[in-house]
Amino acid sequence: MTTNRKQQKTTIETHKIMTETENNHKYTQNDSLGKHSHHRAAVKMLPTFVRATPDGTEKGDYLALDLGGTNFRVLYVRVVEEQQKVVKMDSKICSIPQEMMLGTGEQLFDHIAQCLGEFLESQDLKGQTLPLGFTFSFPCEQKEIDKSILIRWTKGFSCSGVEGQDVVKLLKEAIHRRGDYDIGSVAMVNDTVGTMMSCGYRDQSCEIGMIIGTGTNACYMEEIKNVKRVEGEDGRMCINTEWGGFGDDGSLKDILTEFDEVVDQTSINPGVHTFEKMISGMYLGEIVRLLLVKMAEDKLLFKGETSEALLTPGQFETKYISEIEDGLENAQKILTALGLNWDPVDACVVRLVCDTISSRSARLCAAALATISNRIRVNRGLDHLKTTVGVDGTVYRKHPNFSEELQAAVRLLAPKCDITFLVSEDGSGKGAAMVTAVAHQNVCFLGFFCS
Repeated sequence: MTTNRKQQKTTIETHKIMTETENNHKYTQNDSLGKHSHHRAAVKMLPTFVRATPDGTEKGDYLALDLGGTNFRVLYVRVVEEQQKVVKMDSKICSIPQEMMLGTGEQLFDHIAQCLGEFLESQDLKGQTLPLGFTFSFPCEQKEIDKSILIRWTKGFSCSGVEGQDVVKLLKEAIHRRGDYDIGSVAMVNDTVGTMMSCGYRDQSCEIGMIIGTGTNACYMEEIKNVKRVEGEDGRMCINTEWGGFGDDGSLKDILTEFDEVVDQTSINPGVHTFEKMISGMYLGEIVRLLLVKMAEDKLLFKGETSEALLTPGQFETKYISEIEDGLENAQKILTALGLNWDPVDACVVRLVCDTISSRSARLCAAALATISNRIRVNRGLDHLKTTVGVDGTVYRKHPNFSEELQAAVRLLAPKCDITFLVSEDGSGKGAAMVTAVAHQNVCFLGFFCS
C-alpha cells in the first residue's frame, strides 16, 4: 500500500471511529451527566468533586497512595510554592500478590495499611497526621472528595467485599485496626485526575488528563451547569469519563474484530470495558498473539507452524510490540525466543501486524480525545480552543510511534483545537498530593472543597 493510500485509509477509519464517539457523547451528555439517568449509561462520566486546577500557589507536606495495578506506591510529597514545583521527597513500591488480587477486600486493605505504616516508620513520620491523596485507579462513583464507591474491579482484581463499598472507609478501617498511626483528611483521586493535576501545576492551561498504559481513561473540566448530578450552576468540575467502558452498550460492535471478541470472552470481566480492551497495554499483546496464530493457521506465517509459547495466552507481551516496531532485529530475537521458525519475510509481516494494532489503538484514543476537546470548545462558546493534555502510561511513553500517531490523528479530528501534550512526571502519585493541596488552598475542611 502506498503512503498516500495508507493515509487515506487511516483518515477514513479514524473518521468512522470519531462518528461513533461523537454519537456516544450525545448519548453521554443526556444520560451520563443526568441526575436520574446516569446509572444506565455505558460511559459513566463520574463527577470527581475536584472543582479547580492548580494555580501555582499551593504548598505543604502530603502523603500519597497510588493503587492501580499489581504494584502500589506510597509517597511523601512536598509542594514548594516559591519554586512552583512538586518535590517527591521519598517513595516506596509494594507488590500485590496474585492471590491477594483475588482474595478479600480486608486482606488487600490490611496489606496497604501495613505498607503505609512501614513507610511512615522509615521516614520517621508516624507521629505526624498528614493529609493523604489516594489514587485509586478503578471505576468509582465519587460521592464527595473523601467518599468513593467502587463500581467494579478491573485490571485483574476481583477482591470480595469491595464493590459497592466506600474505599476510603475501607482504608481508614484497615489503618484503625493497626492502631499505630493515623492519617489526616483524604482526597480521593483517579489516576487521570492525578495526571491532570500534576501537569496543571506546571501548565495552568492543562484541563484534560489521559492515561494509556495497562488500562486507559481520561478526565476533563466540565461546566458544572451540565453536571446535573451535583448542585450548582457556576464554575467547573473535573469529570472522570471512565471511557474504557465505551462500547459496553454495543455501540462499537461494527468495528470489533474476532480477535477483540476472543480477548473479551477470555478476560476476567467479559462484556465490560470494551474500549479499553481494544487499546490498552493489558490487552494489545494478546490481540497480536491471536492474530499471529490465525495467520499461521492460514499458512500466511511461519510456514503454517506455531509454537507452544505462541499458543499460550499472555505469552506475547505488549512490550514486544514496541520492541518489534523499533527494529527488525528485535522482531527476530523475540520470534526466536517464542520458539518460532521464521524467515525475514515473517519478521517483516509480524512487524506490520504490530504496527497495525498499535496504530488502531492510537487512532481510537485520538478519536475519543478529539471529542472531549471539541466538547470543551463548544461548551465555552469558543471558535478556537487552546488547551493542554496531561498524559501518562507506558503505551504512550514507551511505544516508538504511538504518541506521534495519536497527536496527528487529533489534529485531523479537532482542527479548531490547539492541543499541547505534556507528559506527566509521576502524575498519579504527585497528582494525588496536588488534589489535596488544592483542597487545602481553597480552605477545605476534612477534604471538602469550598465554593
